[in-house]
Amino acid sequence: MRPISHMVHYYETDKMGVTHHSNYIRWMENARIDYLAQIGCGYTECEEMGLTAPVTGYSCKIKTSTRFGDEVRISTKILKYTGVRLSFSYQVTRPDGTPVASGETDHCFLNGEGKVIALQRQFPQLHENLLAQIEKEKEGENNA
Repeated sequence: MRPISHMVHYYETDKMGVTHHSNYIRWMENARIDYLAQIGCGYTECEEMGLTAPVTGYSCKIKTSTRFGDEVRISTKILKYTGVRLSFSYQVTRPDGTPVASGETDHCFLNGEGKVIALQRQFPQLHENLLAQIEKEKEGENNA
């Protein structure tokens, strides 16, 4: 999957001149939305079908600060999928590959009434798309 690129905006920095920690989570969200669209699980389409996947937990470890004007790349990968829950991992790097941050987010699937659902029962095509992507990522690891 192609990572997304992001240029650090001035408003994302704090009084110390470095990127405020909350922005790393926003960047991960943008990367996740792009990633899901690439595999046929776009947020707009899912929400139109009455499916949401709210964040139930997150973590982020910042390895080096970024500043206004810096470019970062955010790579996304499925960490775990159970049909009811989905977890992602993220790697934030500079264009030269230098690590900036890493993180994880956890999600569950909700229907239009806000009830937790099993994706494979109510949205089998999305379930298949996720399984196919997991398989591709495993193959990529085995070939690396």
